[in-house]
Amino acid sequence: MKEQKYPLSWKKKNFSMKIFCSIPNIATGILLKAGNSHFVIDPGDGILRDLNTELGVKNLLNLSDVFITHGHHDHVGGVWSLLTYLRVMQKKTPLNIHYPDGCVEIESIYNAFKKVYSRSITYKINLVSIKKTNKIFTSHMTVEPFPVIHKEYLSSGKTRQVPAMGYNFSFDGMKICYGGDTAYCEELVQHARNADLAVLEAGHDEETPDDMHMTLKEAVSIGKSAKKYFLVHVPE
Repeated sequence: MKEQKYPLSWKKKNFSMKIFCSIPNIATGILLKAGNSHFVIDPGDGILRDLNTELGVKNLLNLSDVFITHGHHDHVGGVWSLLTYLRVMQKKTPLNIHYPDGCVEIESIYNAFKKVYSRSITYKINLVSIKKTNKIFTSHMTVEPFPVIHKEYLSSGKTRQVPAMGYNFSFDGMKICYGGDTAYCEELVQHARNADLAVLEAGHDEETPDDMHMTLKEAVSIGKSAKKYFLVHVPE
């Protein structure tokens, strides 16, 4: 697999996505812009630095929504620093955090943050647990979550399915499909088809495909059904 050169950027009219990085076991961080609104997807370690450089304080304080695909550390490692920064800079408007139902990592981070800073939080944090794949409407953008297959190893050596999902982001007649971490699955195949941009992980080698990540061939086969695609989460 070829090494990814980040950031990866895509823009069409007033709809854009910038992937600061997506490195397995290290960090992911994605910024989505629809019109004049900004959204954060999978804020891994380093997201605050990247957002500050890209947006500046004013736009950072106006963030309204964060979308989480699953709770692994390389996708949520920057949540605490982001929440704390917004408190220090005295954000006033609410922040919605959308995440798969059962994602205990997000709930634990929120509960710890609230416990430490309960007397000095300047903005409301709304945890939006996604139990069904109903569409979400926010700032003129439509978001459609969909289930994906992503497992993790237990100490016993067995695996378990973690709460995980991908998202379709639609704005002004355009669509971006982001699968998050997932094995090959029909839900992703359907949602990526004819997307203006499909962001697909290719985190597994070709020899031993499993229920955790897609191989390069699997990701490319889905990507070709979209108008353009990025391969991310590729091992270094």
